[in-house]
Amino acid sequence: MSVATKTDKIQRLAELTATKETSTGASLWREAFRRLKRSKMAIIGAVIIGLFVVVAIVGPYISPFTPTAQTWRGEVFPNRGEFVGPRGENWFGLDHLGRDMFSRMLIGARQTLLVGVVATLIGLVIGFLIGGLSGAAATLGGDTGRRIDSVIMRFIDMMLAMPSLLLAVSIAAVMGQSLTTVMIAVGVVQIPVFARLLRGSMLAQGGADYVLAAKSLGVRKRRIVVSQIIPNSLSPVIVQATLSLATAIIEASALSYLGLGNPDPAIPEWGVMLAQAQRFFDNAPMMSVYPAVGIVITALGFTLLGEAMREALDPKLRG
Repeated sequence: MSVATKTDKIQRLAELTATKETSTGASLWREAFRRLKRSKMAIIGAVIIGLFVVVAIVGPYISPFTPTAQTWRGEVFPNRGEFVGPRGENWFGLDHLGRDMFSRMLIGARQTLLVGVVATLIGLVIGFLIGGLSGAAATLGGDTGRRIDSVIMRFIDMMLAMPSLLLAVSIAAVMGQSLTTVMIAVGVVQIPVFARLLRGSMLAQGGADYVLAAKSLGVRKRRIVVSQIIPNSLSPVIVQATLSLATAIIEASALSYLGLGNPDPAIPEWGVMLAQAQRFFDNAPMMSVYPAVGIVITALGFTLLGEAMREALDPKLRG
């Protein structure tokens, strides 16, 4: 995807929430919530996310076995292609080291959620600061502010021009192999998206009547930005955060799959489990299917909810 295409999509999302209230007087989020309750896509996405979060929270407490214990090591022989599939004691079978796959999937959900949430928060916080500074400078900073905004946005465009996974891999390779590295690498990739999105939304709000009224009354520019423009510009950022969680989970799993994640393979994480299972796909394909399906379904849940939120906030679709 080219940088122009990325920029256009981000700008479009920012414009969707440029109007604070609808013609009926109902608040933007109140009407959006009503539409979400009627959206099958939003309901399915919310159910998937809810189940994933519940599993991530209670997984360690309901896990039938210790995920790192090689209790059945004597029953699997990877060199001979002999594995143990699903059975009464082990619902998902055993991995190549005789560990219970079901227990590892439960524990791995927490690690996957942790990586996705932390990475998204890194991108959101730093992107919010950069985008807020740029948007404030462009909106109320005069000629000097517009020059500052231009410099910041050119740097952001440079980041957007690089493929996100390639940028994440480059950062992870430089920082070294660890779970923290994966979080930082994926989080840095999210920064330009949040920065440009908030900045675009602030520019859309900058010409609103309430901003002009505040300026005419002599309200300080800093107060206008902090108390008026930024709060009314957060809707598209919240939507993007939901979508970015799906992207973060996929990219974090990809980095783990490439060997850039947690160096301790004994700690369950879906991306690491998928990487470990690839060698045995011919004889035990389900070892790869379980974590892959978990990653895909979780990412699908966040994507469905995020897209439903985007549609609910679109003024062109409000009836």
